[in-house]
Amino acid sequence: MSRAGGFVVRHDRTTVVGALARPWPDPAVRSVWFVEIDRPTLVLGSTQPSAVVDHGRAEAAGVEIVRRRSGGGAVLLEPGETVWADVFIPADDPLAVADVGRAFAWVGQAWARALGDVGVHPGVSVHEGRPRSSAWSAAVCFAGLGPGEVTVDGAKAVGISQRRTKAGSLFQCGALVAWDPVPLLDLLALSDDERSAAALDLGPVATGTGVPPARLVAAFEGALNDSCPP
Repeated sequence: MSRAGGFVVRHDRTTVVGALARPWPDPAVRSVWFVEIDRPTLVLGSTQPSAVVDHGRAEAAGVEIVRRRSGGGAVLLEPGETVWADVFIPADDPLAVADVGRAFAWVGQAWARALGDVGVHPGVSVHEGRPRSSAWSAAVCFAGLGPGEVTVDGAKAVGISQRRTKAGSLFQCGALVAWDPVPLLDLLALSDDERSAAALDLGPVATGTGVPPARLVAAFEGALNDSCPP
């Protein structure tokens, strides 16, 4: 356990189920958890029906299926392919913003700084304004773009979702190390033609950073330390 920018920093190797069930800090303090998952897991958004998944394919591939409490489309998490960081701030923290859309901005800016620090530049940008949807964004998380999310040359590299309670806000962040939509599409209840069309559509919408996870984790810790006042 360490501190960065006033955040208590923890590193966990666990299942997605274990990470999603983790209680929020009590007492409420700035916290960031970096989660290293131990198995491939398909994570559905809170409102996605189970029917979007081809359960036979998922079972054959040895992929666990879980549901998160935040919204959005499905995400396929594979060990070493995504840097997962859960960032919590108390409700009375100076970083807390009442406007739900604007609340993401500082998190996205910290990620943008981290990507710049590891050499992913130029072209790093934090999305502002209204969410952007596409034909596939209801099904696939990285097919859409929300406030505070980070793009590289227009392709989404960091996805962020948010949960709020009276205690504070939890920002669940996924920074892509690599991007290939095909393994995810193979787990969804689609026809072969739909999978082929989706693969063509989704290939350009996101991008991996190509940065080793440990280096990206260290860069984000540094960005929190440099850009978030205590």
